Amino acid sequence: MESKKEFFLECYKLGIIKFGRFTLKSGIESPFYVDLRPLASDPKILKNLANYLLEMLPLDNFDLICGVPYAALPMATAMSLESYIPLIIKRKEAKSYGTKKLIEGIYQKGQNCLLVEDVITSGKSLVETIAEVEQEDLKVADIVVVLDREQGGKQLLESKGYRVHTLFNISEVCAILQENGELSDEEVKRIQDFLQGNHIQFEEKTRNSYEQKLEHAQHSVSKKLLETALAKKSNLIASADVTTTRELLDLAEKVGPHVIALKTHIDIISDFDYEKTILPLKALAEKHQFLLMEDRKFADIGNTQELQFTSGVFKITDWADFVTSQVIGGFESLDCFKNVGVVAIVGMSSKGALTTASYREEALKVALSHPNVIGGVSQNPIPEELLLFTPGVNLADSGDGKGQQYNTPEHVFKMLHSDFIIVGRGIYKSEDPETAAITYKNEGWNAYVNSLQKNAFQG
Repeated sequence: MESKKEFFLECYKLGIIKFGRFTLKSGIESPFYVDLRPLASDPKILKNLANYLLEMLPLDNFDLICGVPYAALPMATAMSLESYIPLIIKRKEAKSYGTKKLIEGIYQKGQNCLLVEDVITSGKSLVETIAEVEQEDLKVADIVVVLDREQGGKQLLESKGYRVHTLFNISEVCAILQENGELSDEEVKRIQDFLQGNHIQFEEKTRNSYEQKLEHAQHSVSKKLLETALAKKSNLIASADVTTTRELLDLAEKVGPHVIALKTHIDIISDFDYEKTILPLKALAEKHQFLLMEDRKFADIGNTQELQFTSGVFKITDWADFVTSQVIGGFESLDCFKNVGVVAIVGMSSKGALTTASYREEALKVALSHPNVIGGVSQNPIPEELLLFTPGVNLADSGDGKGQQYNTPEHVFKMLHSDFIIVGRGIYKSEDPETAAITYKNEGWNAYVNSLQKNAFQG
């Protein structure tokens, strides 16, 4: 291939940058306008561009390539053809028919995806695209950009922990064009002055604080959870996936002071006895001021769920503060959960889970409209009206070899706007569960506080 400078000049001949006075979408008057779409019309240039972009990247890091619509789509396609890395397509908006998918192509949850962008200005479109790609349980760490307008976008993405690789920036290409007599010294000075005074800021959507959510909370359990979180400065729910009463009570005693709730699977307790298991557990919950969350994941018609909830040896209705339930049975299937809060299973953290984007959309409609529902279990963002409970949180940020996919507290609060983290193995499998609980409590609370910061970025 020719030199990078020669390559740019070939691209420039296609009219990708114009100089003069242009009103941008933001309303700002700019001395230059960038449009890289003509590059797709020259196969040789497009192929060379793909190779230049690939040369900057650690290709072993990526399982997928995805272009930001629309100008970057042919660039991403060319990179896929040159590298043999599979391509996925991100739609501008989801289809209103058929699968209603936003991301098209073949992919698996947990895969690493490289994002391709033609031009970066404020970084807003990339922030939005990253959120949508990560909503499909794909990971994004690297972004490759053809041209950086040097107006703050690269700094924004890097401040959020992403690696941004840029082929050209506007100062560099202006210097090339000035050297080749395409730009006068006066024009270059005008562009430099513009860049210094026009770093674009935009405010990302901020999350509601616990205080704000408490103001609008309707359900008594929602209020109690939020009040407990504020009082303890904790958003930690410990999962007690143990099999004996002794283990359950021992864990509750150790982690109780540091959690807002203990999540139980009461049907796995091999020596269950209501008086010996539940009564001491309720006493510990009162002593240490935490709620009891029975992770029963109800999934049946309303009548059957009511019997499961109120009858049998477990008598869940007598002690649980809130329960988890699938919404696959529809709106009325949730009517039976009286005097408790319901956390709807919107998405699951296991690899290969069938809780697709279209399912999550329908599940949220039920969750938002039913008065018994206080929130949802999900690995994806949900509406602020609901409390978000995110499982699969582990400081190790890895899987367990059985399909469980983990997230860090920082990730779920920053990217998903989680309200509460659910930690299992990271605590109950620890040599010192109490110390582990304190660690997760502190990490979770700090991550929550950091997620409240108003993110106005300026390059």
